[in-house]
Amino acid sequence: MNIRLYDSKARGLADFVPREPGKVGMYVCGPTVQSSPHIGHLRSALAYDLWRRWFSYRGLDVTFVRNVTDIDDKVLDNASDSDPWWAVAYRVELEFTRGYNALGILPPTYEPRATASIPGMQELIADLIEKGHAYVADDGTGDVFFAVSSWPSYGALTNQKPDDMEASGDAETRGKRDPRDFALWKGWKAGEPASASWESPWGAGRPGWHIECSAMSRRYLGTAFDIHGGGLDLRFPHHENELAQSTAAGDAFATHWVHNGLVVVEGQKMSKSLGNSIYAAEFLAAARPIVVRYYLGSAHYRSTIDYHEGSLGEAEAAFARIEGFLDRAARAVEATPEVEQTGVLPVPDAFATAMDDDLGVPQALGVLHETVRQGNAALDAKDVALAARLRAEVVGMLGVLGLDPAAPEWGQQEDSKTDAVLGSLVEHLIGQREAARSAKDFAAADSVRDTLAAAGITLEDGPDGTRWTT
Repeated sequence: MNIRLYDSKARGLADFVPREPGKVGMYVCGPTVQSSPHIGHLRSALAYDLWRRWFSYRGLDVTFVRNVTDIDDKVLDNASDSDPWWAVAYRVELEFTRGYNALGILPPTYEPRATASIPGMQELIADLIEKGHAYVADDGTGDVFFAVSSWPSYGALTNQKPDDMEASGDAETRGKRDPRDFALWKGWKAGEPASASWESPWGAGRPGWHIECSAMSRRYLGTAFDIHGGGLDLRFPHHENELAQSTAAGDAFATHWVHNGLVVVEGQKMSKSLGNSIYAAEFLAAARPIVVRYYLGSAHYRSTIDYHEGSLGEAEAAFARIEGFLDRAARAVEATPEVEQTGVLPVPDAFATAMDDDLGVPQALGVLHETVRQGNAALDAKDVALAARLRAEVVGMLGVLGLDPAAPEWGQQEDSKTDAVLGSLVEHLIGQREAARSAKDFAAADSVRDTLAAAGITLEDGPDGTRWTT
């Protein structure tokens, strides 16, 4: 076994050698639960699910930590008197969990929430202050900042020089000694809910975004662990700041940094202003979840996925070819008593080589589809024994990828089809409601909303259109 991965900090491929033989410690930045998940969130979670599954297949014991940021400026911004921040955070967290479960993403070993990890953050902040790498603002706000100038290696992750960096945008400039300094602790401000602050040696307040992951990874994986992962958009400033504050505190932190690529829609980045965001619930309703998993996982994890109309149809056709062979081979074996049923075989060497090489799923899928082709050819030639063996190899490869249709998570295919039909009907009714609103027929629009509400479906209108959740 010789697994290689692309290390973002080293900017090149590296051999993966666990810190502790036979074990892997992975920390992946999870969601900030401010609003509904989109397909980019699903893609990121799936990328590290595939890494985790491959490490496990190679015989490594994986401790997988994925956090939940449940207190943040944006969470507070999306709250209201009737919908407090903690309710927003919990409701959105459940949406993320439903999306993960629908795609067959394995639950993390630990899934800490920021609000349950405040003491560890305060301990780390106090340590940084004592070491001279952080300071309490002298304006009485209770803010605490990391002093970028105190850490010469700041910028090592993204290969930047501090002098070339712009001001940090994660906090107001009040009390900062240097505009590049970033917030470790944010003092309570008038107008913020009292429930969104915690007592600290520096005054009531809440943690900055970056300190969370440093404290939570330390608690659940120790001061040194193997892999830190997240979306490419988190490299700076989030991961850069994590690296600085953790190493400044004396932690070895992550040996390797791994980042997954993003999802764009017809060449454009998803954004509210463009109205092209595709939310997880909508996406999962547009095709069978196993097909969605196949689609999002089929590109290399570091590449950009450019979603376009017809993408899921192409994925459905490709996956149907796999399912067709599995069914055809199973029937042939059943009809040929002299051929023994074959269980699951180890993956072919070519498949393993591709996966060992920085999780080369596209190349691994090429091996899988070639095996399917050979299996169909064997069936055409009435060589049922060979077809049975090839089927067992296909099942093995699908299992590694989390795509075995016979696995428990995919056992309710009829439910998946029902979900797709439901999604289509809901989208149709939303279209009728939009047409009624445009025609100023508000009674008809309200009738559609009431009908959906009675069925347990909630509509949320926003600048980028109407979203629905169950």
